[in-house]
Amino acid sequence: MDHVPLVVLLAIFVASGVVIWFAGIQLSKTTDVLDDKLHLGDALGGLIVLAVATNLPEIAITVTAAASGQIEVAVGNILGGIALQTVVIVVLDIFGKRSKGAPPITYRAASLILVIEAIVVTAVLAVVVAGTQLPKQADLLRVTPQALLILVLWVIGLLIVRRAGTHLPWHQNGNAPDTAEHPSGHRNRRSSDPKKTTPGTGKTVVVFVIAALLTLIAGYAAEQSGTAAASQIGLSGVLFGATVLALATSLPEISTGLQAVRQGDENLAISDIFGGNAFLPVLFLAAGLISGKAVLPLAHASDIYLTAIAILLSVVYAIGLLLRPKKRILGMGVDSLTVLVLYLISVAGLFTISK
Repeated sequence: MDHVPLVVLLAIFVASGVVIWFAGIQLSKTTDVLDDKLHLGDALGGLIVLAVATNLPEIAITVTAAASGQIEVAVGNILGGIALQTVVIVVLDIFGKRSKGAPPITYRAASLILVIEAIVVTAVLAVVVAGTQLPKQADLLRVTPQALLILVLWVIGLLIVRRAGTHLPWHQNGNAPDTAEHPSGHRNRRSSDPKKTTPGTGKTVVVFVIAALLTLIAGYAAEQSGTAAASQIGLSGVLFGATVLALATSLPEISTGLQAVRQGDENLAISDIFGGNAFLPVLFLAAGLISGKAVLPLAHASDIYLTAIAILLSVVYAIGLLLRPKKRILGMGVDSLTVLVLYLISVAGLFTISK
């Protein structure tokens, strides 16, 4: 798309964002129905189905980049957006209020299960940082130990979260008092209304698949048009990837998150963010298998920097979920304000880091 006029590129970028937004709303709705009808459970419904679906743009970009030998693009795509996806919780905190004077999102969604999910994210990202320091030749049959360990940690994390969802040796099974209407992770389906009927499983699956495909295609189009537009404007690739492009590929998380909050499930909204952040590094295994190279050792200093920032932001929200700040400042919780300030400072720090 390098030779396409800038106006056309911007139009494609905006149109892709609109498609991603509305497809994300359908993903949220259909995941809720599938979770109920197929008895997937919160871990599978929220952390796998929804998290993977909303990260389809990143999957497409990573696979394409790995297949074409652009390993640095694959690494930057995976790591560059994790920090901003955490900042999506700030957006949900500000715009997801269902009533005036409602407490912050981490007060309403406080749960030890979400804290566990944040810990899983930090564990996975810590392995990512460590894995960047291993030699490029450390692989067996195209599989590097760090990529394999990330996959193992992700699976173990899912099992722990799933078990925590059914049993925790804490008061009220780990849910703080005065939280969201449905602290277990199930949204208000209004099943008690006899006039309200849910669509059949087959129709729901079809809508989910169509929404997922639209998310995949539109996400890839947004990345291609956005990258070409940034090149023509002269915007730094690292800065563009960590801001504009990361925001575009995070639109599914924003739309699904706002939809979940409106339906009374702040827990699933946050769980989708943490689940996606823990899942994205798993793509390093796929990128290595496709490219035949050790992927993580090729990470730039900016990639490692943004990964460390993502760890920091996850820890802030983990603390927020435990302390449950009730006061809002500038329309958001104290933890969200802290995350926003830290992210803005970190973006400014990108200017001082060499690629």
